[in-house]
Amino acid sequence: MQWIGSIQARTGDLAASEAKVVELLLADPLFVGASTTAQVAARAGVSPPSVIRAARAIGFSGFTELKIEIARARGTTGFFAPPGVLTAGATTAAVLEASIRAGTDALTALGGALELSALERAVSTIEQARQVIAFGAGPSATVAADAVFRLRAVGVTTIGIADHLSAMIATRLLGPGDVVIAISSTGRTSTTLAIADAAASAGASLIAITNQYGTPLATLANIALVVGGAPLTAQMAAAGSRLAQLVVIDALVAAVALRDPQRSRRAERAGIDLPDIA
Repeated sequence: MQWIGSIQARTGDLAASEAKVVELLLADPLFVGASTTAQVAARAGVSPPSVIRAARAIGFSGFTELKIEIARARGTTGFFAPPGVLTAGATTAAVLEASIRAGTDALTALGGALELSALERAVSTIEQARQVIAFGAGPSATVAADAVFRLRAVGVTTIGIADHLSAMIATRLLGPGDVVIAISSTGRTSTTLAIADAAASAGASLIAITNQYGTPLATLANIALVVGGAPLTAQMAAAGSRLAQLVVIDALVAAVALRDPQRSRRAERAGIDLPDIA
């Protein structure tokens, strides 16, 4: 699943012919691994050069290297089976199983998609930030709220503004030394892109948390924290992405706290002082 996650993370800006090859790869990787370039091209309905370009676009030196990686991953072929689609007659147990698998697949894919160098740069940027604004729309709004809560707990001045117009005004008033964390699974959410564009125009550092490289948000960002995103069903994709995004927030906050013992002590005090609402 880490291997699949790294592929999914790089499908945001593929040409149509390349996207067909990747779609076939994710649906039937064992066929791709056992076939020639011409055979893959014929089944995908594209030209052989498109197969080679697709392999390079998702991070391989060529089709041969892609086949080698498929061979290495064959021990985990159970993960290659596409998840089942829930129907109106699905049992509660089936829904629960699909939900668990969505979360498991998304978290495993994260390990193959997220670049450690990008995470390290994000940590350093937040450490030096004068203030941070976290913004997300829809399901990503909960991730933004978590980022605000967690970063504040380790002494980072962090603001969360749910209203889009208010967030636009605040973002336009930022400058160098300020940071905006923009969260969007698709990387194409219009309100989030507007916030990101305002941050870039103001000279603030933009950290994107999103599913794929090459999307408008990832391209606009100074630092893109890409979580991948396994080929989940539409019913479960949002839940899986949200879990992976929350893990990225956890990693960011933990790294910020661990780099500064004073922040770690502040985090401990913040945890102790939280009211017991059990």
